[in-house]
Amino acid sequence: MTSLKFISVLAAIAATTTVAFAASSVATVDTAKGQVLAGDNGMTLYTFKKDAADVSNCYDKCAANWPPFIAKADAVAGGAYSIVTRKDGGRQWAKDGKPLYYWVKDSRKGDITGDGVMGVWDLARP
Repeated sequence: MTSLKFISVLAAIAATTTVAFAASSVATVDTAKGQVLAGDNGMTLYTFKKDAADVSNCYDKCAANWPPFIAKADAVAGGAYSIVTRKDGGRQWAKDGKPLYYWVKDSRKGDITGDGVMGVWDLARP
């Protein structure tokens, strides 16, 4: 029975460690519309309604205005966070299967000017 508890504790620690590493580039920021996710630069993250689960459909001019939240080469996914492989070969963070993006018109931490743009952009929530 003791070894079963020990294994359970180790499994819980391993899961937490993976999630923490995967989410280390993500922060929570308070805004006028409540808490939102932000990248490691403190800028608000968004989701795109035209994306499929774990698939980005934002390229070219779209990606110029809505830069993808890039996952570094050594990034490890875990928990609610996954890594999407973009068609250009880049790696992009996703939460709950929704790829994450910045908005070029946000200029400082807590800006949420991209929320609701063209009816297809939403704030990424914790």
